[in-house]
Amino acid sequence: MTTVSERDVQLLRDALGPLRDREQVAERLLESSARHSFDPDKELDWDAPVEDGKWFWPPELVSLYDTPLWRTMSEGQRMELARHEAASLASLGIWFEIILMQLLVRHIYDKPVTSNHVRYALTEIADECRHSMMFARLIGKGGSPGYPVPRYYHNLARILKTVSTTPGSFAATLLGEEILDWMQRLTFPDERVQPLVRGVTRIHVIEEARHVRYAREELRRQMVTAPRWEREFTRLSCGQAARVFSVCFINPRVYENVGLDRRQAVAQVRESGHRREVMQSGARRLTDFLDDIGVLRGPGRRLWKSSGLLA
Repeated sequence: MTTVSERDVQLLRDALGPLRDREQVAERLLESSARHSFDPDKELDWDAPVEDGKWFWPPELVSLYDTPLWRTMSEGQRMELARHEAASLASLGIWFEIILMQLLVRHIYDKPVTSNHVRYALTEIADECRHSMMFARLIGKGGSPGYPVPRYYHNLARILKTVSTTPGSFAATLLGEEILDWMQRLTFPDERVQPLVRGVTRIHVIEEARHVRYAREELRRQMVTAPRWEREFTRLSCGQAARVFSVCFINPRVYENVGLDRRQAVAQVRESGHRREVMQSGARRLTDFLDDIGVLRGPGRRLWKSSGLLA
């Protein structure tokens, strides 16, 4: 529920400038979707064999990169860890997209069903369905197990998505999309990486750009129009979501599955300056945006710092 009318919001602005008309934004996104949407089952060569000597994830983005443990690992063990981490990230992506689809359905439940805004939300849900199936198929093709998030965080996310208000939903959406998007933009042009992985990340980057635009525009609108209590709740819930996301980013079972000591690996990742820089670089575009529109304030900002995603 907002404190101003849709007509009034067109006259408002935030730190980034005037708010854009919701229907015009959705219309442009629908036009882009019509031009640049993909069917991964047809677009990608799923029957092509895995190529020897190619990574499933860029080594610099592997969690243990440049740690003492990494320097003791053979090239084969490093590549095996990258394969399992790619499966872990794909599993994380599926978990997050299932949450996102539920949040989008809640968002449009009371909206006019013939509006461009609702039509685009349904288009995005269709995109996310394809992405989830694509990620699941990639896990199977890579030969690694799936890596569901730990049960505690699975259930905590159930609570967060249930109590989330509209601005909190879009803030969480951006949290899940933008960090992975940053990594995938480094992955799809990297010729060291398996062609199928590059194809999957390319499709995801192209289609997620629309999703990010939709979520950013709506979050800006909500942070201008929502009542004060909802803005404050968004700051807290978004900070807590950042903590959950950072903990769940890589399932620690990947280390055991490649023959490493789990506790040692987790400790070295936690202490790794390189890993910290990777995660903060991936989040920087998002945290700058959230800071500009007033999300990173008070206790919520401290939660973001404790997540390791904000310097």
